Amino acid sequence: MTLTRFSAERGPRERALPRRLLTTTACALTLLTGTTALPAMAQVAGEAAASRSYDIPAQPLANALRTFGRQSGLQVSLPAEAARGGSSARVSGTLSAEAALSQLLAGTGLSYRISNGVVVVGAQPPAATNDAAPADGATVLDKIHVTGERTATSVSSVNIGAEQLEARNPDSIADVFRDEAGVSVGSSIPTSQKVYVNGLEETTLAVTIDGSRQNNRVFHHNATNLIDPSLLKAVDVDAGIAPADAGPGALAGSIAYETKDVKDLLSEDGFGGMVSETYNSNSRTFTTGLGGWGMQDGFEFLGFLNYGKGSNYEAGNGAEVRGTETNLLSGLGKFAYEADSGDRFEISHERVRDDAERPYRANASAVTTGRPWEPRYRNYKLDRDNTVFTYTDTTPEGWWDPTIRLAYSHSSVKTPIFYDAGGGVGASYAGQGESGSLNGKVENKFTLENGTVVAGLDFYSDRIELDTAVNTEDARERARNVGIYSQARLEPLDAMRLSFGGRADKQWFEGTTGQEWDHQGLSGNASVEYDLTSFLTAKAGASHVWAGIPLAEAFIMNPAWNYGSSGPEVTTANNVMAGLEFHHDGYTAGANLFRNRISDARVAKWASASANLNYDVETHGFEISTGYDWIDGFIKVKYAHIEAEIDGKPADSDTGNYLTTPVGNIITVSAAHIFADWGLRIGTDMEFAPEYKDGATTYASYQVVNLYTEWKPEQLPHMTFRAEVQNLFNETYASRATYGQEFGNVTPLYEPGRTFLLSVRATF
Repeated sequence: MTLTRFSAERGPRERALPRRLLTTTACALTLLTGTTALPAMAQVAGEAAASRSYDIPAQPLANALRTFGRQSGLQVSLPAEAARGGSSARVSGTLSAEAALSQLLAGTGLSYRISNGVVVVGAQPPAATNDAAPADGATVLDKIHVTGERTATSVSSVNIGAEQLEARNPDSIADVFRDEAGVSVGSSIPTSQKVYVNGLEETTLAVTIDGSRQNNRVFHHNATNLIDPSLLKAVDVDAGIAPADAGPGALAGSIAYETKDVKDLLSEDGFGGMVSETYNSNSRTFTTGLGGWGMQDGFEFLGFLNYGKGSNYEAGNGAEVRGTETNLLSGLGKFAYEADSGDRFEISHERVRDDAERPYRANASAVTTGRPWEPRYRNYKLDRDNTVFTYTDTTPEGWWDPTIRLAYSHSSVKTPIFYDAGGGVGASYAGQGESGSLNGKVENKFTLENGTVVAGLDFYSDRIELDTAVNTEDARERARNVGIYSQARLEPLDAMRLSFGGRADKQWFEGTTGQEWDHQGLSGNASVEYDLTSFLTAKAGASHVWAGIPLAEAFIMNPAWNYGSSGPEVTTANNVMAGLEFHHDGYTAGANLFRNRISDARVAKWASASANLNYDVETHGFEISTGYDWIDGFIKVKYAHIEAEIDGKPADSDTGNYLTTPVGNIITVSAAHIFADWGLRIGTDMEFAPEYKDGATTYASYQVVNLYTEWKPEQLPHMTFRAEVQNLFNETYASRATYGQEFGNVTPLYEPGRTFLLSVRATF
């Protein structure tokens, strides 16, 4: 089943990048004319009104308000007498600053006022303003800006909240990350899209959905985690350095997907629902969404269902890309009960199914192999489901703030396996690859005077197996792991944030032959942020990660593998990152350097002697960003340079399966403005990938521009109308992380050409 591919340097192409850059920048400036002159006072008012993601545990009041200031971007004034002995309530969710502050101060008896970007807590004169002196003995917490929305120190993170997801209105996981230069998504169809963070594939990261570990190495031609983004409320990515409580195996960081909750939709007892419809003009695809939710006397329920059906799309050159039709069904259900005591029990189940004709290798349009018995297309049926039970205490007291979670995730791919029946005539038999993970954790968050410490125990029992109509080919590998961990997040000084922690893991691994091996190892991480000035912050961090033995892919498993006496090598990683962040009056800028090294990364092949095959992988580079936010909009520019090597040589997308992919240089531009009086939002996002040479391979340049407008009419407050044009200039291209671009015998999956999306959503 091993394919031999060759590299071929592409011929020169027309270089239109400068012209396109000028044209598209002009489009963005036209959209935003006049907005950058808005007063700075309007900016801080917008900060108070905008919704952000808050996660502030119950703790001493001064600490809680300091954390609130950092997450909201507002200045906080607190009278000294009010701070003594006071404790805050827990705040969690996507809220306005006013709603978050109201929750935080619940039960304290303290009043507050937000005026010109200043939060005044306690008895203050009515005329208190940004220029007014604080009351005698008051503690004034300096205004703090952060790039993301998380309390944890993170040298390089991507934090996408509900508001950003709503603005992007993603159709696929690629749309979720389309503003992030450091996060690449390969392939043009959801069933084969893989996410790369700083050039490293998501199976090298600790990936969770609603806290449940994902273990989805089923078939390298398919997506590792097929996700319906319409069900998401937030995505958090730690690039390179993940905290110990992110879970085991966080070699290159972590990705945490979180689905919608009832409390994101209702603030008090009641019921609601929604219906939506989206039409894609290119593939003539209709996607219908239905949802309902309710909350009453502590009970909560939520249900979402989405169905998409459509045809193949056309690339920018007008050619039909066969095997790209939509036949997607997804759903999410949640049920919870929260007692008056604060004890909260929740169970959720989420499922996605894709069932359609795809290219024979679903991540490439065509691969010329000289095997006439292989058809150009075959049917793939991909299922992924995730079930999670969680217990938390929403009113923690003192050092008691527990989380107990038990989850099961499962993924399967069904597709026929073809072989030469003689004379080059093909025949096939049924094949199914599956992965599953039973996982969970018990942890507690201890709130200290200057931060928090999380400590706990987690486990997983993973399996990956192949089941075919030829029973002699059936095979399975299993791995079990138990880990203990602790992560501290402290503020020893007003200008310093520290995060450090470690894990101890023990793993038991079982091969396809029934042989067993066990190993144990230690992991550690540390990162620091220090405010050099009121507007400049320095960051640095490092981690060492022990990940045990990774399981192999289902569709290449061999029951006759020769593991030897010692079995596969354990996989480890060493990561370092450093950066600077600037923020002043709505302007932001940042720069990060990174290097990720993974040793003995296992990527087994089918041959009996290739069970222990592994590589040393390294990615390194930098990311630069700048932006400006005003009361009703923003503009952001990000540039990432990422180089990838495997065993010291330039990486390619075939050897890099489950590891890495060539990325090179990526530039993203995003901008939007809201005309509040009209209920209208307009925006754009762009991606520029300059020509990139890596070794003997040249990767072609491309430029993509998307525009959108969204209208929420005042006369119809429950309706939302949206129009979008993707790939405005009808570019013919494959995204940089898409498989096979460096091989002359591969026709990659080109992205859709110019596409118009029309959608309407009604809530009630």
